[in-house]
Amino acid sequence: MEELLAHIGNYGFPVVVSIYLLVRIESKLEELTRAIVGLREVLIELKA
Repeated sequence: MEELLAHIGNYGFPVVVSIYLLVRIESKLEELTRAIVGLREVLIELKA
């Protein structure tokens, strides 16, 4: 039981931090993707 609690203590915090950062970065990645798609469309229009 002590070993289980030690594992939760050692690995629980990094897992929580990783999940938090992934959730936070996801919205930034979606915004960046939209910007890249918009830039692509502008470049295609300029080329035509």
